[in-house]
Amino acid sequence: MSRISRFLYDHWKLISVLILALITVLSLTPQAKLPVVSGSDKTHHFIAYATLMFAVAFVKPKQWQWITVFFFCWSGTIELIQPYVNRYGEWLDLAANTGGLISGFILARITAYICKKAS
Repeated sequence: MSRISRFLYDHWKLISVLILALITVLSLTPQAKLPVVSGSDKTHHFIAYATLMFAVAFVKPKQWQWITVFFFCWSGTIELIQPYVNRYGEWLDLAANTGGLISGFILARITAYICKKAS
């Protein structure tokens, strides 16, 4: 097993919690004006949630389906809360988040398969 694989297996819970906390803080921190960043807002949502899903999907623990549902619900809850903290909650953000979760899962499973074949 490669060092990266071993790291993900050993620390997937911590990685997931840290990424989820970062997404939550960045999504719910009130802003007087939204920061100007390159790329589409939807792209950022997609990448954040694909990254969130990657470690869980790579390791694929017994309860991975429930973890995925939790991530989806958490994402929806953030979108519902955002208007109350001077942010914009959008259904398209939820769609981008969901697309990220699905893509993160697919990418992680392909990566896990390749890592398994290589060892």
